[in-house]
Amino acid sequence: MGTGELLGSGRSADVYAIDDEWVLRRTRDGLDVTDEAVVMAYLWEHGYPVPQVRLPADTGPGAGARTELVMRRLSGPTMVQSLLQGTTTPQEGGLMLARLLHRLHAVPPMTGDDPADRILHLDLHPENVILTPSGPMVIDWTNTEEGPPGLDWAMSALILAQVMVAGELPPEPIRVGLAELLAHGDVDPGHLDAVRARRLANPTMSERELSLVDEAVAQVLAIRSEQGR
Repeated sequence: MGTGELLGSGRSADVYAIDDEWVLRRTRDGLDVTDEAVVMAYLWEHGYPVPQVRLPADTGPGAGARTELVMRRLSGPTMVQSLLQGTTTPQEGGLMLARLLHRLHAVPPMTGDDPADRILHLDLHPENVILTPSGPMVIDWTNTEEGPPGLDWAMSALILAQVMVAGELPPEPIRVGLAELLAHGDVDPGHLDAVRARRLANPTMSERELSLVDEAVAQVLAIRSEQGR
């Protein structure tokens, strides 16, 4: 598909303008985005704040890998940009993430293999939330799967804690946002250990990022302890 202006690049994908209404996200590593598109379409139909997607005509078995995802173009800053600009406070950011997780886990699962499982994002952090005029929208569903909601809470908490201990940004505001997130959803040690293993196995993280995982886990547990968990 023809593309226009490059709008942004992430760890593994680039986003291009198609026109004023639609964008195309193209993976650079050949990752198949079919399952991601199906989940996003399902969530959009259930009223969850994700960009509308154009599903390919054939998404069934044998359709082949698809590395391009067409979705509705969004306007507005990321939550990270808003936090750095001071238009969103750390408390507001943490609460917003918590509400998005609660809202996501209220959507019925697609498969229903385990009645306790829900659709998980598994990468919900401020860079993946766009603050549009109509409200926050969640992007980048590359890691989505179904499972226990506690994994989602633990992953978001661990990602924030990694940023906090990295020292590239003032740590105290991040700690405030992390504490607000944890105040609205318990992160138990078992799920935290599970997402720790996932982060350590993540091939897109640098050696420095990997070296901070255990310190980040300790920070999450410390805040959890302060809150009487």
